[in-house]
Parts: sequence; C-alpha cells; structure tokens
Amino acid sequence: MLLAKKMPSLVRKWPKGNYYLADQLKRALASVSLNIAEGSAKSCLKDRARFFAIARGSAAEASAIIDIANAYNMIDPSTYEEFQDKLLQIIKILYKLQ
Repeated sequence: MLLAKKMPSLVRKWPKGNYYLADQLKRALASVSLNIAEGSAKSCLKDRARFFAIARGSAAEASAIIDIANAYNMIDPSTYEEFQDKLLQIIKILYKLQ
C-alpha cells in the first residue's frame, strides 16, 4: 500500500505521452494488494498459493515499469531504489507465503 500511495505523486512528474506506463503501474500495484487480500481469505492452500503467485507477478510487472521509467530518465535515482527495494521485499515475502 505504501507504494500505491506514492504512485500518484511519482507519475505526476512524468512527461505527457506516458499515460500508458502510469496506468499500467497503477493497475499492477493495485493487483499486488488485491491479490494478497484475496489470497489471505482463502482456506484452501492451493487457492492461496495461486493468488500469492499472481500478486508476485504483479510486483514483478511493477518493477519492470519502474525499470522502464528509469531507462527513460523519468524517475530520480533515490525513488527508483526505494521502489525497487520495496518491490523486492514484497516478492520475497510472497515466495515464502506460497
């Protein structure tokens, strides 16, 4: 949720014409939280693992979008590191939950 809260101020700084990246990042970050929530509510371990795997994939997608923004020089280095560090933590936690 922390990254989702920071996302609007991040993408506001992006040049016009990059709406597709901002929209994709917003959807990927939302997917992480929503799939963790839904997976946590499942009693069947197989269902749980499936939702956590989807959340992990969305976190990886968000990481790739941040990489692209960095390659386009649309994100400052400290913000890039912050997002990537937090996304890596999320991915590691989701591997353990599976």
